[in-house]
Amino acid sequence: MSQVTKLTTGLTGLVVSKNPHHTLGILYNKIMRTLQNMPEGAAYRKHTESVIKERTAILKSTTDVASIEKKIGCGQIEEVIMQAENELILARKMMAWKPWEPLMKEAPPNQWSWPPVQSRS
Repeated sequence: MSQVTKLTTGLTGLVVSKNPHHTLGILYNKIMRTLQNMPEGAAYRKHTESVIKERTAILKSTTDVASIEKKIGCGQIEEVIMQAENELILARKMMAWKPWEPLMKEAPPNQWSWPPVQSRS
């Protein structure tokens, strides 16, 4: 069976990745290393770690790019790479923001309720 080479993604500005399997593996490893520096109970770490572990398992069990795209289900592999790059940027920002730490002062009443509760005067 001959290997079909993708010539274009069909998306403006998004070029075909020459080695997407390798690129994604590196990005997922970097994301996991960043997450390891967060507290185990941090919601962002738990949820992101779950997604990255699932996708890493897909990468390890599948070599065909089309199959990886289908199993991940988030577009073309180049789009998945872009998502992983953005997730790595966000993970590093989360390390600086530390959203798992307690608030500096008490939140105003109903801050966390939606839709906003109207105060009646």
